[in-house]
Amino acid sequence: MFPIRIGALPAFIVLYAMMYAAFGVASPFWPRFFESRGLTPEQLGILLAIGTTVRLIAGPLAGRIADLLGALRAVLAICATLAAGMAVGLLLVNGFWVLLLVHMGQAAALAPITTLADALALYAAKPSPPRKGFEYGWVRGAASAAFVAGTLIAGQMLTSIELSVVIWAHAALLLGAVLAAGFVPALKARSAPDGNDRRSVVGGVRELLKIPVFRRLVLIAALIYGSHAMHDAFAVIRWNAAGIGSVSTSVLWSESVAAEVLVFFVIGPPLLNRIGPSGAAAVAAVAGLTRWVVMSQTTAIAALALVQPLHGLTFALLHLACMRLIASVVPARLAATAQAIYALGAGLATALLTLVSGQLYGQFGAQAFLAMALLCALALPLAPGLSRKESPRPD
Repeated sequence: MFPIRIGALPAFIVLYAMMYAAFGVASPFWPRFFESRGLTPEQLGILLAIGTTVRLIAGPLAGRIADLLGALRAVLAICATLAAGMAVGLLLVNGFWVLLLVHMGQAAALAPITTLADALALYAAKPSPPRKGFEYGWVRGAASAAFVAGTLIAGQMLTSIELSVVIWAHAALLLGAVLAAGFVPALKARSAPDGNDRRSVVGGVRELLKIPVFRRLVLIAALIYGSHAMHDAFAVIRWNAAGIGSVSTSVLWSESVAAEVLVFFVIGPPLLNRIGPSGAAAVAAVAGLTRWVVMSQTTAIAALALVQPLHGLTFALLHLACMRLIASVVPARLAATAQAIYALGAGLATALLTLVSGQLYGQFGAQAFLAMALLCALALPLAPGLSRKESPRPD
């Protein structure tokens, strides 16, 4: 896109660092920001729920449009630009309904940028060991590290400056992602043959869902990623009720993020090469099963400290396996659509299970984590179905 060229790996690392740092500086503080604009807890809940719904719709739609136009980088840049502009717009408006409308616009613009980046990075990276290139995990690990750095920096900033500064930082980092998108390699793919519905929005989704391995990986991802809903919503509440202080809580939470980065950068790629996507999915399912059973039974810090790093397997390793399979079985002309459907499956499962988690935790307390363990147990027998021999992805 630009005359200056840099290597694919540095370009993607900069792109991912900008995107995920943008998320890190703002994501933890959006509720506090909206509260400062005068929203009641009820209004805040409505706004955040509608934003989540908008993202689930906008992501697949934008991904399919990007595939149809063959312009993944351009759509990513446009969406990131709109998201930055609307973030600034949130600073300029007041009142629930106006804030809701602008937030919906920003949620819609933000939704596809990570899936579009994943589609570009995945098809630029090596899909299997024999091919030279960079590991997708290196890029995604840099993203996780950037998110943590952004969150920590924002937290320090807010000790002495106004909350609006993190929104400006969020917008600036998104604009940095716009610039970085111009340096990553474009995805070159042949168009679908004329005379069928593969050039339509619905047709591409239908074609993807005809791929058995793709259907299975979306289901496994929905089960295992969705099982994190109880943890994300109630782990800290349970720990606090058990007398675990904020310092210990932050250390426990940081363990899971550090494990994620370690798996993306170091452990995941060679392990995936050795055991394959089906083995990786099975390991992730067993890790999730173990993690949620332990959390249902104890709040002993030593036990929690041992199972929190399993997040590196339940999320990072499974994500690497899913990316490997998508690169292997999905046509390049459906790359963005595939990423969007994959994200949609996980997002829907998480949203529904978060809702269910509230009911389960309210009735059963910590024993409700066993329901999350059951989801991982259901994913385990599905993992061998991912053992299809990897082959060059079709055009």
